[in-house]
Amino acid sequence: MTQDVLEKLYQIANGTDRLLILPHNDPDPDAIASAVALRHLLIRALNVESTIAYQGIIGRSENRALVRYLDQPLEPLTNADLQQSPCLALIDAQPGAGNITLPPGVRVVMVIDHHAWREETATASFADVRPGLGATSTILTQYLQAAGVEPPMSLATALFYGIKTITMGLSRDTSPADAAAYSYLQPRIDVAALAKIEHAQVPADYFRSLDATLRAARMYNGLIIAYLTALSYPDLAAEMADVLLRLEKAQWVICMGLYQGALILSVRTGSQEYTAEKLVQAIVAGEGSAGGHGTIAGGQIPLGRRGAEQKVLLISQRALRHLGIPSEGTGEPLI
Repeated sequence: MTQDVLEKLYQIANGTDRLLILPHNDPDPDAIASAVALRHLLIRALNVESTIAYQGIIGRSENRALVRYLDQPLEPLTNADLQQSPCLALIDAQPGAGNITLPPGVRVVMVIDHHAWREETATASFADVRPGLGATSTILTQYLQAAGVEPPMSLATALFYGIKTITMGLSRDTSPADAAAYSYLQPRIDVAALAKIEHAQVPADYFRSLDATLRAARMYNGLIIAYLTALSYPDLAAEMADVLLRLEKAQWVICMGLYQGALILSVRTGSQEYTAEKLVQAIVAGEGSAGGHGTIAGGQIPLGRRGAEQKVLLISQRALRHLGIPSEGTGEPLI
């Protein structure tokens, strides 16, 4: 199957002029590694040049360390990029999704993603969307294997880290294909570099945010809700949600915060009965965008006439109701 998909990708790539590779906004390691892998494959297999750009920011310290290790392969997206690159390849994202912003008139020729299929993706000339996989990096690893292109150590490390972070070391939302790609990449990685990326130093603001998160967290019978007010970067909500999920007896975590006029939500769960994606879609309730997988999901809601505090209260009530948790009081403070 991968070989047939690869041949179609080659056909489309050979027919493009000035391809622009665009991962989702505020790209994470999976998106970063996948974008770099696609660029490497196209130049090695077809001698087709491409550019990688991104929207938003790369805020998490580990993600910035990964980008530095890869020698800064991504550049902030500009209007000139869009004008000079009429063909667009979306990586770890799809047209119409809430984690990507596309101006009108841009032609999407490729879509490679592991999230649920979106109808807008049907307009792309090439689409490889596999919601059964835990990582887009798995798809790109399969491409490299099928093409007989050996990934350099830096790329193997990035792809390995992309799979590892999003699946928590193959412990969540993982398929046999993810495990196979993980095993293929592991002997090819730069162990010392990976350790430095995973344990990248963080600014003092991280610890202030952690302190604020712990003080804001409220517990409701297995559910933790934390409103962080202003976020210094959008990934912070997800970063803090991952920390809170480690709390003993925590089954669900919802972290929320404000960033550039939107309420950012991050949902984490250890439950096997009700997916994080379903919960975030239920609590966003069509007021914004939402998506994810079984144990990890996120969304954002543009703020309208209602203030942030009112919106957070409404979302909290929706979450309690959908999870069947009594909503008496404001929850028990964590500390």
